[in-house]
Amino acid sequence: MEPRISIITLGVSDLGRAYEFYHHGLGLPTTRRPDSGILFFQTSGTCLALYPLEKLAEDISASDPPQRQGSFSGITIAHNTRSREEVDAVLARAVAAGATLLKPAQDVFWGGYSGYFADPDGYHWEVAYADSWQFNDDGSLVIE
Repeated sequence: MEPRISIITLGVSDLGRAYEFYHHGLGLPTTRRPDSGILFFQTSGTCLALYPLEKLAEDISASDPPQRQGSFSGITIAHNTRSREEVDAVLARAVAAGATLLKPAQDVFWGGYSGYFADPDGYHWEVAYADSWQFNDDGSLVIE
């Protein structure tokens, strides 16, 4: 297997609401609309897809109903920034678009600065910055 993650798909309860949050609220680019049945947002390195939760669960197994309400699932999605100020700005933008602030931005044990929000479907996003991070020309994080 090549070391690549091509698409991360989030099962959402309301594709129209998710479109509004991610496209208009956070400003992620897409050429699709909710009536297409699935949304793709091109980000640096990985595509983020949004698909109705019931249909995603059905695609995996018709006998395993979706269970996506409520608590922390053990998975986070990270958005790494180029400055501390950008962490604060992204968190504020997410909250203004309908996210729930889970943890205000603060200095953290690993030497960076980060905070968390939950999108309208409860997916947890970390927004983080560290002085040592470098970015590729396409905006993806350099991992050493």
